[in-house]
Amino acid sequence: MTAETALDIDVLVIGEALMDIVIKGSQSVEAPGGSPSNVALGLGRRGVDVALLTKLGSDPRGSTITRHLEGSGVWVLAESFGSGPTSAAYAHILGDGSARYDFRIDWTLSRERLGVKPRTVHTGSIAAFLAPGADIVLQHIDRLGPEIVTFDPNIRPALVGDPNSARARFQEFARQCTVLKLSDEDAEFLYPGMDQAGVIRAISDLGPRLIAFTRGADGAALAADGHLVEVPGPKVAVADTIGAGDTFMAALLADYPPLHNAELTEQRVRTLALRATEAAAVTVGRPGADLPWAAELAPDAHSSP
Repeated sequence: MTAETALDIDVLVIGEALMDIVIKGSQSVEAPGGSPSNVALGLGRRGVDVALLTKLGSDPRGSTITRHLEGSGVWVLAESFGSGPTSAAYAHILGDGSARYDFRIDWTLSRERLGVKPRTVHTGSIAAFLAPGADIVLQHIDRLGPEIVTFDPNIRPALVGDPNSARARFQEFARQCTVLKLSDEDAEFLYPGMDQAGVIRAISDLGPRLIAFTRGADGAALAADGHLVEVPGPKVAVADTIGAGDTFMAALLADYPPLHNAELTEQRVRTLALRATEAAAVTVGRPGADLPWAAELAPDAHSSP
C-alpha cells in the first residue's frame, strides 16, 4: 500500500476496543467500551469520517463491538481482527457514580501498513502503555505522518505499572502531540503533588499546542497559544461517569482541526472548552458510554472570533 493509493480520512483512532461489564449492586450489563473506541464512536456520531485500528477477537463479543461501532459510522479496519478472545473491563459502579475497573486485556496490534491516510491520529489509554502494542502505536504514527496527533493518557494504574516508566512513555507520546487531554487523576499519577498550573507548564514544554485539563464535575481548563481558560462543569443529574472523558476528547477532536492553522484566540479556546464540557454532560446524564449524536449538541461554532 502506497501513499498514493491510501484513502484520505479525517481521523484514525488507534487503541483498545473491549467489552465493558458494568456491575452495579447485584446487576451486571455488558456493553462495548474502551477509551479510544469510545472516542471513535463519539466522532462517528458527529458525522466525522473516522476509522479505528484496534484488536478484536473472532468471538461474539468482538462481533458485538464491531456492529456497535459500525452502527455509529465508525470504519473498523480489517487489520483489527485476530485470534484469541476480545478484551474485557469490569466496571464496578460506586455510590457516587464513579467507576472502579478490573481489566482482562490482550493489547497486541497489527504492524501491517494501513490503507488510510488520516489528517489526524488519536491514541491513548491502555494502547499507549501496555506492551507489546504500545510500541507499534508509535510506529504507526511515525509511518502515517499525520498533520495532527491527539493523545489522552487515561491512566489505569493497575495496568501501567511503575509511575516513572509510565511518565517516560507519556512524555514520549506528548512530544508528538498537537492536542493533549488529561484528567486531574492522570495528573496526580504522572506528576504527584504538582498543581494544575505546574502540570500544564510541564506538558507545554513537551510541545503540544492545546492542553486540556479535566476535573470531572468541577469543569475543565484549556491552555493554548498563551491563553488559559477555565470553565465550570454543567449541572446535570449523574447516571454514571463512564465515557465522560472520552466524550470530552471526541468533542475536541471534532472541533479543533478546522482551527489548526488559525489563531487560537481566548474566545476560540473558551468555545472549545464549553462545547467539550457540554458534550460530556450529555454522556454522564445517562448510563454507560452512550456518547451524544450531532443532533443532541449545539451547532458548530468555528466562526467564533
